[in-house]
Amino acid sequence: MKITSVNVRKINKEGSRMKGIASVLLDDSFAVHDIRIIEGDNGLFIAMPSRKTATGAYRDIAHPINPEVRSMFEDAILDAYEKAEDEPNEKEDA
Repeated sequence: MKITSVNVRKINKEGSRMKGIASVLLDDSFAVHDIRIIEGDNGLFIAMPSRKTATGAYRDIAHPINPEVRSMFEDAILDAYEKAEDEPNEKEDA
């Protein structure tokens, strides 16, 4: 499996730890959207797309099975994040 494309949209929302959203294309044939880029206490990390379950917990919809693949995703996404242009600040809902 090879990551063939990464698209990142930076988000500059005041007070938010979410710094961007990424989409990844695998082998030019499978896309994973809505991967969040989060500012954690120890730097940036990625959070895979998830949905809320009936119990109120969140469960990943798609995710790497082993640490090597997670690292491959994280390295590619964070590299693209560093190269992405800043977006205008998103408006906060009032």
